[in-house]
Amino acid sequence: MELDDSSVVCLLKKVLVVDDETDIAEVVKQGLELQGMQVDAFNDPQKALQHFRPDTYEIVVLDIRMPRMNGFQLYREIMKRDDNTKVLFITAFEESPEEFRKAFPELDTRRFMKKPFTISKLKDRIMQGIVVKGPRQDTPRGLTD
Repeated sequence: MELDDSSVVCLLKKVLVVDDETDIAEVVKQGLELQGMQVDAFNDPQKALQHFRPDTYEIVVLDIRMPRMNGFQLYREIMKRDDNTKVLFITAFEESPEEFRKAFPELDTRRFMKKPFTISKLKDRIMQGIVVKGPRQDTPRGLTD
């Protein structure tokens, strides 16, 4: 049986979005909700971590550069609580996939998305992240999508 996007969205528990820029977090939340997803959004990574509960979120979308706790630190803390949670990192900076692989060899480069992006593109990446199973695979696309 093959699932289309609408079937997968119906199976989706929730999406957690964390971006220190309040306007981005809110626009992403509203945009994904319009796509039929349930979304919790935070602009403070520490508050997001306090709110996080295992087996609640199908995928977590994290900005990388945030004050007090960056996206990678938040990722590590989330993995301590629920190592089955899928994560998509978003960034406005020009980090290379090679830099990410050095710091986090366990992460697939498809787990990174460069800002700015459209809600449609983010939704597609979220859906790919939910459906993709198995070990890390290298892709040449890196952060450019």
